[in-house]
Amino acid sequence: MIDKEEVDAIIGPQTSKQARFVIDVGQKAQVPVISYSATSPSLSPTQNPFFVRIALDDSTQAKAITAIVQAYGWHEVILIYEDTEYGSDLIPYLAHEFQQVDIRVRSRFSISPNDSKFRILKKLNKVMAMQTRVIVVHMSSSFGSKFFFLAKDVAMISEGYVWIITDGLSSLLDPMGVKDIGSMQGVLGIRPYIPQSKGLKIFKRKWKSRIHSSSTKLNIFGYWAYDTIWALAKAVEMIPQESSSVNGENHHRNTSQFPVIKVSKRGKMILNGLLKTKFKGLSGDFSLVGGQLQASTFEIINVIDNEEKVIGYWTLENGLTRKPDKAKNGKSMSKYELKPPIWPGNTKDIPRGWTTPIGGKKLKIAVPHKPGFEAYLKVARDPYTKEFIITGFSHDVFEEALALLPFPVPHKLIPFSIGPNAGTYDELLSYVKNQTYDAAVGDITILANRSQYVDFTLPYLQSDVSMVVKIKDDESNNMWIFLKPLSWDLWLTTGVAFVCTGLVVWILEHRINNEFRGSAHQQVGTVFWFSFSILVFAHREKIINNLSKFVLIIWIFVVLILTQSYTASLASMLTVQHLQPTIIDIDELKKNGDFVGYETGSFVKDLLVKQLDFDESKLRDYGTAEEFDKALSKGSQNGGVGAIFGARHCVELFLAKYCDKYMIVGPTYNTDGLGFAFPRGSRLVHNISRAILGVIENKSKMDAMEHKYFSHQKACQTNKRTTISSSSLGLYSFGGLFIITAVASASSLIIYFTKFLQSHWTTIQTVHHDSSFWSKISELVKHFYDQSLYPLPATNSTLQSVEALHDVENEGVDTVVTVGNVSSSNL
Repeated sequence: MIDKEEVDAIIGPQTSKQARFVIDVGQKAQVPVISYSATSPSLSPTQNPFFVRIALDDSTQAKAITAIVQAYGWHEVILIYEDTEYGSDLIPYLAHEFQQVDIRVRSRFSISPNDSKFRILKKLNKVMAMQTRVIVVHMSSSFGSKFFFLAKDVAMISEGYVWIITDGLSSLLDPMGVKDIGSMQGVLGIRPYIPQSKGLKIFKRKWKSRIHSSSTKLNIFGYWAYDTIWALAKAVEMIPQESSSVNGENHHRNTSQFPVIKVSKRGKMILNGLLKTKFKGLSGDFSLVGGQLQASTFEIINVIDNEEKVIGYWTLENGLTRKPDKAKNGKSMSKYELKPPIWPGNTKDIPRGWTTPIGGKKLKIAVPHKPGFEAYLKVARDPYTKEFIITGFSHDVFEEALALLPFPVPHKLIPFSIGPNAGTYDELLSYVKNQTYDAAVGDITILANRSQYVDFTLPYLQSDVSMVVKIKDDESNNMWIFLKPLSWDLWLTTGVAFVCTGLVVWILEHRINNEFRGSAHQQVGTVFWFSFSILVFAHREKIINNLSKFVLIIWIFVVLILTQSYTASLASMLTVQHLQPTIIDIDELKKNGDFVGYETGSFVKDLLVKQLDFDESKLRDYGTAEEFDKALSKGSQNGGVGAIFGARHCVELFLAKYCDKYMIVGPTYNTDGLGFAFPRGSRLVHNISRAILGVIENKSKMDAMEHKYFSHQKACQTNKRTTISSSSLGLYSFGGLFIITAVASASSLIIYFTKFLQSHWTTIQTVHHDSSFWSKISELVKHFYDQSLYPLPATNSTLQSVEALHDVENEGVDTVVTVGNVSSSNL
């Protein structure tokens, strides 16, 4: 035909296989090959410049199908496709899009149109034996109807299954009979969206009344075929009339089938005109990009009561939506953008997409069993069925997480004993590593070295390592407790300060105050009495000298602060002394050479030896709370231990039982918390981690579980770590006060002796001018201490006169005339 009829364009290779052959001929003849139904992605117009596809590439629907699966929260799919070029070309694109959103392609099944019924049923049985129930089918309409007949016969078009068909089937549902479509009840499908227009309505009316009077309906391929003719006609109209059709012989030779093929001169012009053609056709706006139509909108259908109903749309810009032309801010991947579909089995309940496989094995999940800490995991055996009954906080969190998964996880819980004569947590995880167990669920601490051979979920509970010690015996009845508020250096410094202050006041008052005179014994007694009577403000001696008053004011202020601090500290000791631990920190443990206990089978032993540098010979392991109590009660010197180290969740259970005997002290050592362990690479880790977040965020449910298992802990308030420090007040805390007192006393003495020297040094030099310097100093001291030189009346009525005398003396006046009852002899 190309040679004899001078063909300038070829329309209509229906299948991709036909198109591939015809494209080669069109390339040699340089005429456009136009197809409206060859949708295989392997046929690329960019690689075949004379190939024009007035249809959508199959790969464009991959994103829409992925959006549906993602919207309903399914995480695994099975792909079933026709074993032809048409069927297999889409699968890589689907797999890629699923991978982008973390949806796993559980398995792929290819079925040939030539397969017998027995072979197809055999593959369907394999699908039934799997847990995944979300199935994507990519087949031609003729083979697809046969396939769904068989799927219905084996009860796979039933409740629990999800069937999604590509546009190869969904676009041709209308022409199918009632019997064919009846086997696809509840199936979801996608197909290109055809916008309703006036021209489309007129064409449908003409099709039904004039062209085709039967009930056969047009489908998308018919609309594309109609638009193809219009586009080609418009392209031909663009060609000048004088252009010849054929340009002689072509020198390309094909020795097998086409010895000589003439090259069309108008073929290339028609191709260029076709690529530039734009108009509003039956299928919508006609415009070719890269030699083919571009995907714009897909409609999502649901087969209900032998007909398809549109439940929503998908667009590249908006994602899922109920209206195709509605603009939104960003893409939506929510199932609520779609109308609720009817699923296989005539149910509105959304399938979970996963079920227990027929004849499938349950996951073997190990749970660590240890006595004494059963709030987290408790293992009992039913006396009648002999089955294990497992309860506890960790178990409940795991079951709640499984309930949030979009698929069921059939499993069997198997106890794993932890104890002195049993296994350890690390041994349990090694069994998970070699897949003796499929997982381990319990109070398992997440550690960096453990994560090298197993995968952990996100933590469901925070837990660190704490040190527990015995509480000191109550010392409130100690007869010497009154000495404990102040440290010994503070006691000593305070006593010295009292004596020094009394001595300074005596020096300042001795020459002018009769109450500070008398025999040597009396004066020493006065100094000590005056010093310590200030402590309770019971001193009776009247102070005359202003410098003495200044010193006394400062010292009374210091005494007031000391007494108030002492009172507060003593009161605190008498009321909270029972909170004091026997051991403050790890350094004290090591210094005393105490034995240390830890929980049997836990990682704490490695922490004590490798990180805290304890001698392994000083470590003792215990398995129950009762053993912890017995060891701590004995003490390290009597066959027990000085402290217990344990994971915080176990420590809190222990303290809840013995809250009046032990307490947490010292720093804590952080871990990543408690989680569940799975073999490396397990996909359940991601799903269960996300479900754990859902459980944790459900505060009411978490509170209910915590109240169920840990309500007794709150009474003891063991969830707060008590910081212990020395209760005795030290010298450093009052150093500033003593410095102020010393400065005030020293300054007063300097001022006093300066004035004394000014008054008496001249007289001493005159009388003892031939004596040495030290003799003069000795005379000056005698002059200061000699009471006969400064006689004072015994009564207090002359105190004002004495004060005046003192002032005069300080002024250097030698002769004083007195008036009144002060005699010259007294002067």
